[in-house]
Amino acid sequence: MKIRVDWRSSCSLTGTVLKWLAVPLALPLALSIFDGDDPLPFVAAIIVTLILGIALEQLSDDPDLNQREAFLMVALTWLCVAAVGSIPFYLTGLGADPESAFSGLVSGFVNAQFESMSGLTTTGATVMSGWDFDNQSRGILLWRQLIQWLGGLGILIVAIGLLSNLMVGGAQLMETESQTRNVRKLRPHIDETARLIWGLYVGLTALGAATFYALHLLGLAPNMDLFNAVSHALTSVATAGFSPEPQSAGAFAPIVQWAIMPFMILGATNFVLLYYVTQGDVRQPLESEEFRFYIGVLVTFSAIVAAIVWNDPEIGMGTEETIRHGLFNVVSLVTTTGYASTDFALWSAGATHMLFLCMFIGGMAGSTTCSIKSLRWLVTLKAFRRNLFTSIHPEAVRPLRLGNTVIDEETIRDIYAYVLLAIVIFFLLTVFVVIDAARVGTAVTEFEAISASASIFLNIGPAFGMAGPMDNYAGFPTTTRAVMVIMMWVGRIEIIPVLVLLTPAFWRS
Repeated sequence: MKIRVDWRSSCSLTGTVLKWLAVPLALPLALSIFDGDDPLPFVAAIIVTLILGIALEQLSDDPDLNQREAFLMVALTWLCVAAVGSIPFYLTGLGADPESAFSGLVSGFVNAQFESMSGLTTTGATVMSGWDFDNQSRGILLWRQLIQWLGGLGILIVAIGLLSNLMVGGAQLMETESQTRNVRKLRPHIDETARLIWGLYVGLTALGAATFYALHLLGLAPNMDLFNAVSHALTSVATAGFSPEPQSAGAFAPIVQWAIMPFMILGATNFVLLYYVTQGDVRQPLESEEFRFYIGVLVTFSAIVAAIVWNDPEIGMGTEETIRHGLFNVVSLVTTTGYASTDFALWSAGATHMLFLCMFIGGMAGSTTCSIKSLRWLVTLKAFRRNLFTSIHPEAVRPLRLGNTVIDEETIRDIYAYVLLAIVIFFLLTVFVVIDAARVGTAVTEFEAISASASIFLNIGPAFGMAGPMDNYAGFPTTTRAVMVIMMWVGRIEIIPVLVLLTPAFWRS
């Protein structure tokens, strides 16, 4: 069989990305040296990423990135970066059971891969226990934050620069109201656009760090020191969710939680709209139908959850506390950030099930967010309403519009297919989690399995029960965690690139 894909070009460009991973790895290395901690985990990772990156780069002298090669490159890039990013975690024994030799080998390896893939895909699920938070160096904790920040921006730049004509439901979506059409108006060349988006991302992160640290300097947040301020800025803008604190955002004063919310909301907002706002054009977000839908979802779900919590006599929160926790955790789950201001897994069934629904929504397309995304839901709802209308008026011709743009029928079908695929894969993962837990005798309830599967595949982070916001995923069997690593990868690159690679016609036709 003759392979029709120029895999050498894909691998070469993957190597180019991989060798530059040495630059962010140098930051936790420097912090480890400054703190007097062992620098070996980061030195080893830097050596591996340079050798592997340069070796892959040599596979092609003149790499050419066409449609098929782009699919392969994106899939390989996420896998390779996550694999190299796991080296510091593995060498420091992150998530391993210190009393189990087996855990230090197989389970420890899976845990390191889990933490790294969770970071890069901005999932925010962790296998770290309180023991790990107390015993890991600041260098390792900083690397957890950095790899999430890289993942948050990375998917955006890949989507705009490489996959603007490829991603199903993301490809065509980028040609609608607020994606490629507007991006190309910003700058004539895509590399200029990438630099512009990068500037916005860095600027938002710097603003977040300055805001959080200012609260510390003002005496309003005693434990929000410079390290915590930078760490939470990295992961709030990236809508990622890792925190150096085992209690997540609940470890800080209420004013910090209020301060984090705007950055989660902005991180899940289309960066093109943010650019227009920085240029003084505040009408663009208001004219965006997707943005109005996104904000409407946040307000509606927050009000419902807060009302349920307010009427629960067993919780007994005050007015400000009820509004804050309801709003914070809805924003965190809808934007797929995964922070928690309190252990919402202990709330009543009505509140937890509303939060569970939040996992499936996601922020705007063209942002750092994950999940199905609000634009797909908006198009799906509009298409469903149109179908009801045409059922009553079969002769009517009613094009589906998003703002002033007509959505073509192929795009609508692609979005239907994506949503269906996402739901099917989520259910299959749930079945596997239940079966695998029963195989090894681990007690996992149905809701724990369902919520953990949704959280992993949709890249949310915390779930309920044993994987709740104040717990971790270390209680799941090693085989389940290994499958979860793959599912985080599949969910983050939006299913289609992976399925395409599994199609024989992709390689030989």
